Amino acid sequence: MKMPYQLLDVFTRTPLRGNPLAVVSKADGLLDGEMQAIAREFNLSETVFLLRPHGERNTAALRIFTPYQELPFAGHPTIGAAVVLGLTKKVTAVRMEEQIGLVTALFEKLDRRSGEARFTLPKLPARLAPLTDVAGMAKALGIDAADIGCGDYQPAVFSAGVPFHLVPVRDAGVLKRVAVNGSVWKDVFSHERHSAYVFTQTPEERDVDLAARMFGMGLGEDPGTGSAAAALIGLLAEHTAPSGQSDLVLRQGHEMGRPCRILIQFRKDDGHLIHGGIGGHAIVVGEGELDLGE
Repeated sequence: MKMPYQLLDVFTRTPLRGNPLAVVSKADGLLDGEMQAIAREFNLSETVFLLRPHGERNTAALRIFTPYQELPFAGHPTIGAAVVLGLTKKVTAVRMEEQIGLVTALFEKLDRRSGEARFTLPKLPARLAPLTDVAGMAKALGIDAADIGCGDYQPAVFSAGVPFHLVPVRDAGVLKRVAVNGSVWKDVFSHERHSAYVFTQTPEERDVDLAARMFGMGLGEDPGTGSAAAALIGLLAEHTAPSGQSDLVLRQGHEMGRPCRILIQFRKDDGHLIHGGIGGHAIVVGEGELDLGE
């Protein structure tokens, strides 16, 4: 059983930056356990498997795995898969079947191994719960309680398919100082997957509106997390005008030396969030073939 794969860096135009991703093509013959084992073998934050779609109008079906579990939706695998499909099939729009639902992405080729993709969220973010244990969050993040909160933003749990504890902090200096305290982490961030997306506004930075860091999901720190940015859209939208569109740029991964640039778009009408989208670049940095024997 041989399957081609490609290695990409996502949310960047520059090789060896951004968030690494493995995309395995022609994966229809794999069992669930084999996909999980391959994801552990690559040992990247996520590996995405491309399969034949169920719908004839769709481009591919996607299965997304971390080294430890399957995810119903994730942003950087969606962007990376869209770029691979756009480059190989020479199309400007791809329709991908994910466990969360159908995801449509627009693709623009930059050169023979890179491009930009933007997709509409298959599920709009929803508020799941407030987060009120400020002292606990401060201890878990290794910062002061006074550092939590940014303008009108207060901590809360949101999900656009994968739940995240969203924790605003005062400024980029506080964000840089965050240090995980594992002894209390799961007690404080107790919702599914125990993932915290710590973010702040960046008015002093040119061409960047927000900065964030993501911890949890068994990954330690993740360089670029599209599903967390999708959840964040829900909190951002609560603090914008009742109607209109917002286009923002978020940076992530800088503290890890893997800078990512994530494009965020959302639109409200009469006080209701009616559209959310995530975008970014990806570049192919390697390719090969998995050989699993007969």
